[in-house]
Amino acid sequence: MTRSTFVLLGFLLSSRIVFAIPQDPNLADPPLGVLCENLQKTLEGMRAKAEFPGISVGFVLKEGGSAGVAAGYADVENKISLRQSDRLLAGSVGKMFVSAAILQLVDEGKVGLDDPVSKWLGREPWFERLPNSNDMTLRSLLNHTAGVPEYFEQKGFTQALMGNADKEWTPSERLAFVLDAKPPFPVGRGWDYSDTHYILAGLVFEKASGKPLFEEITRRFLKPQKLFGIVPSDSREIPGLVNGYASPRNPLGFNGRTVSGGKLMTNPQVEWAGGGLATTPEDLARWAKGLFEGKIFRPETLQAMLTGVDMPGGGGKAKGGKYGLGVMIRETEWGPSYGHGGWFPGYRTEVAYFPEKKVAIAVQFNTDDGKSLKKSTSAYLEDVARALMGPGK
Repeated sequence: MTRSTFVLLGFLLSSRIVFAIPQDPNLADPPLGVLCENLQKTLEGMRAKAEFPGISVGFVLKEGGSAGVAAGYADVENKISLRQSDRLLAGSVGKMFVSAAILQLVDEGKVGLDDPVSKWLGREPWFERLPNSNDMTLRSLLNHTAGVPEYFEQKGFTQALMGNADKEWTPSERLAFVLDAKPPFPVGRGWDYSDTHYILAGLVFEKASGKPLFEEITRRFLKPQKLFGIVPSDSREIPGLVNGYASPRNPLGFNGRTVSGGKLMTNPQVEWAGGGLATTPEDLARWAKGLFEGKIFRPETLQAMLTGVDMPGGGGKAKGGKYGLGVMIRETEWGPSYGHGGWFPGYRTEVAYFPEKKVAIAVQFNTDDGKSLKKSTSAYLEDVARALMGPGK
């Protein structure tokens, strides 16, 4: 098939988006089979207009019906199709789970959001050398107003990461890259997205609970909600993980295929509390619906999670809207959305819940190459939302 024929076919397929069934919040969910059929055509049309290897989408409707749809390749070279049951690295989307675990400790009376971080970590030998160490609170870590720089952007980190693919990183080894650094602003006087904030938050969780963070995320959330498609990404060998394709422009220096011989190019454990999960989009959407419909903690705790600060963004980071406690809050044509984006070399993820429609959607790609995607993951999620719910306001 010539490229011109392929593009024409993609246009014809994508033009059939108009057959999607708009959702009236007062009506029952439309048939899943019809939605999946139309969504499949939508995804194929997206691929025809761009150059990404594969896209996988999961969604949950108002009444709880859920499904997944995928298009393209998990392995381009060997022509292996991407399936909706395949796992992909979710990157920073894991912050939603870390924040939720901490907020459960708030409900249990074990921590307070305005506790000084020094209460839990002040005796660590490196603590006083952290930027803003004595002023940061747990809340300021979770909403990225603590002013601690991003550890993986510091000099020497990329070389250390690429020099030992099997390395098991300790929190102190990650934090070593920001010790004695100048803070970008005083606590609460600015906003700067930083995985380092969540490394510190993860340490607070373990100090307060006495339990390993991801063991508790599995016990508290993944098992009870039967989210079997979601697992910690703490090893180079993750069952069901598909190959990704890393952009040559990614900041960690990786390029091309991310999996060789069943092993990732590096140990994703390096993310830890900054991300730390491999997911299927359907289970990720199911998680978001349960979380934002109040099934995880008390109403006042959910309200605290959804109380955001402006996120001005820049430099390729999250921008626009507000950032709550591990959640991005944006205005859309369907009303507000609550969710998060994620990146790991070779993978991109976006998840959002639309409270006015009671619909959750997750989109994952097995590439992080913006040139091949041609637009943002949030823009793709909005395209999927139109296919599922019809145009918004």
